[in-house]
Amino acid sequence: MSLCIGLTLSPTWLNGDGWRRADSNIEQLFSSQYYLELAKRAEAAKLDFVFKPDSLFLNKEIVNKTPGHTCLDPVVMLTAIARETEKIGLVATMSTTFSEPFTVARQLQSLNWISEGRVGWNIVTSIEGSENFGQAVMPSSKERYERALEFTEVVRKLWDSYPNEALTMNRTSGQFTNHEIISPVYHKGKFYDVAGPLNVPVFGSESIPLFQAGASDLGRSFASLVADACFVAAPDMDSALELRRDLQRRAHEHGRDSRAIRVLPGMHFFLGETREEAQQLYQDTYAHLTNEQRLAAVQRILGVDLHHLSLQSRVTAKDFPEVMENVRSRTHADLLRRIIINEEPTLQALLSKPEVIGSAHWVVIGTPADAVEEIIKWYRHGALDGIIALPGGAVQSLHLFFEKVVPLLVDKGLFKQEYHGDTLKAHLKNK
Repeated sequence: MSLCIGLTLSPTWLNGDGWRRADSNIEQLFSSQYYLELAKRAEAAKLDFVFKPDSLFLNKEIVNKTPGHTCLDPVVMLTAIARETEKIGLVATMSTTFSEPFTVARQLQSLNWISEGRVGWNIVTSIEGSENFGQAVMPSSKERYERALEFTEVVRKLWDSYPNEALTMNRTSGQFTNHEIISPVYHKGKFYDVAGPLNVPVFGSESIPLFQAGASDLGRSFASLVADACFVAAPDMDSALELRRDLQRRAHEHGRDSRAIRVLPGMHFFLGETREEAQQLYQDTYAHLTNEQRLAAVQRILGVDLHHLSLQSRVTAKDFPEVMENVRSRTHADLLRRIIINEEPTLQALLSKPEVIGSAHWVVIGTPADAVEEIIKWYRHGALDGIIALPGGAVQSLHLFFEKVVPLLVDKGLFKQEYHGDTLKAHLKNK
């Protein structure tokens, strides 16, 4: 069985002080050619897809020192890439909180035609940005997921409303479509009232794969109902194992094949030719962060102020409430809370954790061989179906991933040498 591998198109190697390196090419951040070259390189390595995360807000304090959430629109970017690639899947992030079902259904199906069936939709409910869409505050997590479930239902109905078989294009009879099999959806729900049908027919016979990233209880419930693949934030193998088993159990309870959801942890790697080089790269990336900034990050994640503790004090469960209210990301908060409960680290150790200074993802610091060994270990323990590659620190991590990590996985029989299909659905099926 082959691993499923995707690459983020958010240049994660520019985070922290990575963008200041001489080889960062930061000046190309808003160039379509920059992302096209990444996608072409990923296709040459036979990766299954490229993945474009997205956010609909800008923290101007963060972008004072780092690119932060500055990014091009995913659908526009992937449309440009679609014209210059042939096989690789294109996964776009689109929010169900700040979009409309008809628009999303139309844009994704349009991109599916342009790419000839290579599109995937990463469904997000968003955690910030309400002020940009006329909303005073963000809806609760519960409401956002209720809306997401209905939103996804409407999008699927719209895709079904104009089937590919309706396109007859019969010049002799003068019939362009068999309009009898084009059906309005007449959806009336709690959040949406949509008549349909969609004005773009379905491309081919395969459905557009759905991706999802929430690891909270609500996120897991949603994913188990609709997702073909899950982008997982899991800092360690045990958390990935627990999440994968839970998703399989929930999918089975919903009448789905328990193996229908591909679990793809984000792997944030800092690679060097030696372990010492990789460790230095990691340290250099976040060396600019002061303890004050790290404490502020903990407060953003957990909603608690730890300024009263000394650096050598142990941080334990008693230092924050059991029920955390109004946290920015429930997934990230739960991950950091679990680390504190299990490890009871000193404050100094906590402030050095990747989950505080970097991300909540699985972090690998070492050589390409170390990265491959970690992937194999997680795979053999049943913690993943593949990975989403998040290179860190410098562009060298990206280069070493393509030049050494992927070939090593191929040599070990864990990744394919050639594509076995032309669509993203086919890539996911061949796992």
